[in-house]
Amino acid sequence: MSDASTGRDAAPRKFGMGASVRRKEDPALITGRGHFTDDYTPSGTLHAVVVRSAMAHARISVGGLEAARAAPGVSLVLGGADVARYPGPPPKEFPPVVPGTERLFPPRPLLVADIARHVGDPVAFVVADTVEAAQAAAERIDIDYDGLPAVTGAREAVAAGAPLVYPEFGTNVAFTHHRGSKEATDAAFARAARVVRIEVVNQRLVANYMETRGVVAEYDPETERFTLTLGTQGGHKMRDIIAEDILGIDPGRIRVVTPDVGGGFGTKSFVYHEYPLAALAAQTLGRPVKWVQERAEHFQIDAHGRDNVTTAEMALDAEGRFLALRVDLLSDLGAYVSQYGADIAVGGVTMSTGLYDIRAMDVTVRGVLTTTTPTDAYRGAGRPEAAYLIERLVDLCGRETGLGPVEIRKRNFIRPEQLPYLTQGGRKYDTGDFAGHLDRNLQIMDYAGFPARAEASKRQGRLRGFGIATYVEACAFPGSEPATVTLNGDGTLTLLIGTQTNGQGHATAYSQFIAAHLGVEMDRITVIQGDTDKVPTGEGTGGSRSIPLGAVSVDRASVRLVRQLKEIASDELEVGVEDLEVADGTIRVAGTDHSITLAEIARRAKDPALLTAVGEFVQDECTYPNGTHIAEVEIDPDTGVLRVVDFSICDDFGVTVNPILLAGQLHGGVVQGIGQALYERTVHDGDGQLLTASFLDYCVPRADHLPEIRFATHNVPSTTNAMGIKGAGEAGTIGATPAVMNAVVDALARARGITHIDMPATPERVWAALHAN
Repeated sequence: MSDASTGRDAAPRKFGMGASVRRKEDPALITGRGHFTDDYTPSGTLHAVVVRSAMAHARISVGGLEAARAAPGVSLVLGGADVARYPGPPPKEFPPVVPGTERLFPPRPLLVADIARHVGDPVAFVVADTVEAAQAAAERIDIDYDGLPAVTGAREAVAAGAPLVYPEFGTNVAFTHHRGSKEATDAAFARAARVVRIEVVNQRLVANYMETRGVVAEYDPETERFTLTLGTQGGHKMRDIIAEDILGIDPGRIRVVTPDVGGGFGTKSFVYHEYPLAALAAQTLGRPVKWVQERAEHFQIDAHGRDNVTTAEMALDAEGRFLALRVDLLSDLGAYVSQYGADIAVGGVTMSTGLYDIRAMDVTVRGVLTTTTPTDAYRGAGRPEAAYLIERLVDLCGRETGLGPVEIRKRNFIRPEQLPYLTQGGRKYDTGDFAGHLDRNLQIMDYAGFPARAEASKRQGRLRGFGIATYVEACAFPGSEPATVTLNGDGTLTLLIGTQTNGQGHATAYSQFIAAHLGVEMDRITVIQGDTDKVPTGEGTGGSRSIPLGAVSVDRASVRLVRQLKEIASDELEVGVEDLEVADGTIRVAGTDHSITLAEIARRAKDPALLTAVGEFVQDECTYPNGTHIAEVEIDPDTGVLRVVDFSICDDFGVTVNPILLAGQLHGGVVQGIGQALYERTVHDGDGQLLTASFLDYCVPRADHLPEIRFATHNVPSTTNAMGIKGAGEAGTIGATPAVMNAVVDALARARGITHIDMPATPERVWAALHAN
């Protein structure tokens, strides 16, 4: 008997694959015993603040640095001239460009000395005995501004006569990328019976993790080494970029320690100015230097997400089958090209065709510079934007052809017999049953009963809409994440791995695999991440890679360790290895009570190397989780107030490791997706000032905004992953946004024939749409 939620045998298990094990991390976190960056203040710590540009675009002259240095309690003030030899955080992705065009990536200063290019650009770094003393000294620094024209949106930045962020470039277009075949697409459009066009805005978002960023920098003059304690999504890449690209030193001279992390969402993957600045200050002063971000700074300076304006056209034949897709995408990069910023839209458009059999594609991406905070990866990183575009367009195709949202999808899905399927974006989907998870979720949501519910809402003076979105995600990108498992002298086990939990529950998931193979309780296992001295390598956490790659490596290390421990036990028990089994923290002769504990094995091992095993799974191709999200909404037409009244997910994750952890990841992702659809949006004025710079102005979803989120799986194991796992960390965000917006449009179309509204669908926007005529 097999279990559809795991794709594996459905035998009851205490640990291991498919077991619903509660998170072992939670007792400490929910009782205030977590340990975050701000909880660490070593003896003699000095405190830093950053002076930032108050204008989005201006020539600046910085005065008062000496007055600040003379302020009480001040140890150091750094200005642009003091760190001019060090570059700021660099871009690390350089997508291919259209032949004959240039890639224009401007240099980013560590501290701005001449021209500020977004509000919050760092100008000075002040270190003092206390935060209050540093803030008081910062008030002595005067910045004279000679204002320059601001440009705050990609569409505006490419318009004729737009202000130039970098006049020396002669354009605001940093790069132009093309994917697909223009010739094949043009030919398909020429023979199309119908063309459906849409323009959508994926608005700019702020990550708003619970824990703002911070860093504690220490320097040891004897070893000439830095220790940086900070919240990351992977310390090894952080270390390497700070060392090699900014400070110009060997990475071995930096140790990055990451304690508990209160959320990441991609935005804590990046190197920010404060990390090398704190390191330089600690080296100069010979004392620890600590900087902790204010929430207002997070809104201003941490990499923003999304911010695309996209036009798309679908060519259809007379039966409503998709022939070709044409896309023009403007990606707002902000004032500088952030770490992965140039690749977010470029990687995203590889998913442009979604789950559909579309044989021709012509996609152009222009990365555009504006006088705003740089953008970069935010949960899903390009894939939510692609899913939103194709699912809004497909819904519109269903409406204009009269086929409706279900039939248009089923008619155009890639069929199971076509798998593996190479998309026009270059993605190779290996497994899936796309119509299957759509049908199952329609049943869960009682699609047949929707007309009666809509009529009941109408009688109460409300509008009701039903929204479907199918999605596919590329994740667990090719690579590996080695794992090292060690048996300690007391019979406990330690795992070293280079992923980095920031809320996902890694310690629980990884421990499940070790416990299943070693027969120990979960509390006997310690998982160590986030220390570049203890963990030799690591690619970090992002792109839903930790479980598909890391957990398989943990499983392999555990199997290898069991084999090695059995070799020791066979000598001690004087039997063959094949006669031994692992049970309850012992290795025993099968069918007898003759056994030896793991602790005894550790003490008696003649070769300590046998107490440690390394496992590494190398994956050559991405995995492709996919699914159907369905939302039902209700609108009050008199006020525009909108509620999501029901939401259901039916996803294909290949194999489920832990249903509880999986549900938590999906619920959080769905809430973020709903947040983009209905609540969240950054707004700049004409001068580039961020008007949504606090929770007073930037709305995020609350618990009372949300319905119960239903969840089911329709899993088909992956063939590219050794254990069939596809990954799940970003899926909720990818599917939720288009599902909700399609439901909103469905309600508006039923009531007034309105077929488009942009995000966020706030009460004001909804009311205006309903009362436009």
